[in-house]
Amino acid sequence: MKLRRICTGAPVVGMVFLSASAVADIQGSKHDLSTGIPEANGEVCVFCHTPHGSDTNASAPLWNKALPSTTYTRYSSLGTANLDGTEVAVGSVSLACLSCHDGTQAVDVVINKPGTGGYNAAGSELSTATGSNLSGTPIPNLGSDLRDDHPISIDYAGGACRGSLADCDPQTAATGDPDFSPAQYASINGQNQWWVDVASYATDAAGVNIESGTADVREKTDMLLYTRDFSGTEGPSVECASCHDPHEATARPVSFLRIANAGSGVCLACHIK
Repeated sequence: MKLRRICTGAPVVGMVFLSASAVADIQGSKHDLSTGIPEANGEVCVFCHTPHGSDTNASAPLWNKALPSTTYTRYSSLGTANLDGTEVAVGSVSLACLSCHDGTQAVDVVINKPGTGGYNAAGSELSTATGSNLSGTPIPNLGSDLRDDHPISIDYAGGACRGSLADCDPQTAATGDPDFSPAQYASINGQNQWWVDVASYATDAAGVNIESGTADVREKTDMLLYTRDFSGTEGPSVECASCHDPHEATARPVSFLRIANAGSGVCLACHIK
């Protein structure tokens, strides 16, 4: 296994090595909810993050929203014959995403409001005048029925890399689904982490690759896999943030994708088809 340059950060989600061309810009994006809500005091990050009093049950850094207790209908309930990955309960970073995107609470509900005296562990709205849940079913309001969405909280490659504390190639693994790309492995702050290396992640208008990642380096433009417990064994799991970066506003052509989807690039980064 090659040496990797990795900047450590919060557990599970973490901070990753960034190239100059991959700097995120939340300001002015659709995730910038500060416009029109004067109670936010111009703060952009407060809708998701707080430096103090965050929800420590959330597998997202300094999470400023109460996690949902929603019961979700899963992709597996479709009875798809070729679904060979084990699903675990909706959790990890996906639950943080769904704290807005399942539409059960207004987007301006936060635990710790700007200023002092605004802490509420259960969460409360910044502005009662806003009162808006996400609309636009099924996008971006996914609702509680996730059958029409990519599986989340599911082990990568049908469990081929589960328990393997090294780079893993599903095509040569003893178990699991071989139709998946290799997963890279590293131990970060004593935590097992996996990801799928992506060579090229951005294209120009003609669909030509114009930006490339660094091999064997865990970057935000790789497809990140999130560590979950599958029947007592840790392994890489596909979560919402495997494909999406909430801080990346660049349209590729869709905002918040980790890589460009030209030629089904997002799908083919992981799936061998």
